[in-house]
Amino acid sequence: MKPSNNSSIITGFILLGFPCPREGQVLLFVLFSAVYLLTLMGNGSIICAVHWDQRLHTPMYILLANFSFLEIWYVTSTVPNMLANFLSDTKVISFSGCFLQFYFFFSLGSTECFFLAIMAFDRYLAICWPLHYPTVMTSRICTHLVVSCWVLGFLWFLIPIIIISQMSFCGSRIIDHFLCDTGPLLALTCKKAPLVEFVFSTLSPLPLIILFLFIMGSYALVLRAVLKVPSAAGRRKAFSTCGAHLSVVSLFYGSVMIMYVSPAPKHETGMQKIVTLFYSIVTPLLNPVIYSLRNKDMKHALQKFLGI
Repeated sequence: MKPSNNSSIITGFILLGFPCPREGQVLLFVLFSAVYLLTLMGNGSIICAVHWDQRLHTPMYILLANFSFLEIWYVTSTVPNMLANFLSDTKVISFSGCFLQFYFFFSLGSTECFFLAIMAFDRYLAICWPLHYPTVMTSRICTHLVVSCWVLGFLWFLIPIIIISQMSFCGSRIIDHFLCDTGPLLALTCKKAPLVEFVFSTLSPLPLIILFLFIMGSYALVLRAVLKVPSAAGRRKAFSTCGAHLSVVSLFYGSVMIMYVSPAPKHETGMQKIVTLFYSIVTPLLNPVIYSLRNKDMKHALQKFLGI
């Protein structure tokens, strides 16, 4: 990737982020620093609570702890660079840094989709097959599922990122975004690559759609089983174990599908930033709150861990 003559002094892409006066940049730095720290603390608390409380050493909470670990890395793939850009005058990100961010951001996002599907499958087994659940969802199977989520998530975008990283980029190399996303990167290529665009437009929504249908199918079966429970208390207990997960699925998939599966051919830059901001930064911040508020066992474990 050799820079063109008219931009030879640029050593990478320029991430515009959120253009505003210097005072606004400092304010955004403080705001997103607080959000980042709260996200780390919230998800880190869930990991520690599951680790220290023996009652939470079950597949459901082990999956939740791994999901929180994933969320920490998901926000870390974008926020630290965004914070540095708020205080930077050049806002330059190197070519290698841009493509590494691109790869980790999309790989971690894909991994999150796989984790949400596995967590839905776990609830399906626990509610629809309660007698077989202990023998089916063993610690060994749970470990294999966790490893599979990470491996599949990071393999999904490996070939596409290798392909796009070998392409030539011309012009100003200005990316009107706060991260290296597919659309802005492909818009800066010297030559249009319909095949590459097709690969990305196919690969990006494919795991989203397949896994979303899997999650919805799992919860449709769960709902049918719960409605057959004779006691209202039993139905409430079953719904309480699924309510938090369904809330997280709704937040994440709702915003991601607007971005990547929407029939609209192109989103305005401002809308792209807002939607991406929601599912990549706001959702990981809200997830620990949702899980702690909707789950009594997790709430008690967090209170014990935090000494409240």
